[in-house]
Amino acid sequence: KIAIVGPTGVGKSTIVNLSMRFYDPTSGSIKIDGIDIRDVTQNDLRSKIGLVLQDNHLFYGSVLENISSLNEEILEKDAKTAAMIVQADEFITKLPLGYYNELTDGGNNISFGERQLIFFARALVINPEILILDEATSSVDPYTENLIQKGLTKLLENRTALIIAHRLSTIKSADKIIVLRGGKIVEEGDHSSLYTSNGLYREMYELQEFISNL
Repeated sequence: KIAIVGPTGVGKSTIVNLSMRFYDPTSGSIKIDGIDIRDVTQNDLRSKIGLVLQDNHLFYGSVLENISSLNEEILEKDAKTAAMIVQADEFITKLPLGYYNELTDGGNNISFGERQLIFFARALVINPEILILDEATSSVDPYTENLIQKGLTKLLENRTALIIAHRLSTIKSADKIIVLRGGKIVEEGDHSSLYTSNGLYREMYELQEFISNL
C-alpha cells in the first residue's frame, strides 16, 4: 500500500490520471513491472486496475447493474459478494427491491456514502491487481468511513494499492507514504518514520488532529 499525500494542487490526482492513461506524460514514463504502460492498450491496462474517485457517477439502472457496470461477464453472485466484502450489502438489502432497486441518474436517491460503497463494490468485482483510491473517503460521514475501512482490509489483500489521501489518519498503516510539495517528492517512509522526522508530513498530520479535536 503506497499513499500519496500533500497540499491541494500539488499533483496527486495528476498521478492517477497518468497511471490510468487518461493522458500520457510529455516526458519520462510510467512502468508497471518494468513495462511502459504506453506499450499496452488502454483496455488491457484498465482491466487490471480498480479506480475509486472522490466523485464517481452512477447511471440509471438497478444497484446490481451499477456494480457490474452492465458487464454481462460479471455474475450476480460475484457482484453480491463484492458488495458484502466492502460492507455495501447492509444498506442494499434494506432498499425496497434490494439489489434490483432502481437508481436515478447520478444515484441521487441514495446518500453520498451509499454511492461510495457501490463504487467500492464496482472496483472490487473486476478483481483488479491494482487498486487506486483517489480521496475516496474524504467526503463520507464517519459511520460510512468506518464501514469502508472494515472492507478495505479485505479489498486490499494481495493487491497493489495507490491511495491518494486527504485524511492522513486513514493511511497510517500504508507500507510507504510519499509526501509531495511543489510537484516534487519531499519525504517518503512509513507513518512512524515520517512523524518522528518533524517534516511536512508531521506538520500536516498534527494540523488535522488539532482541527478534528476542535
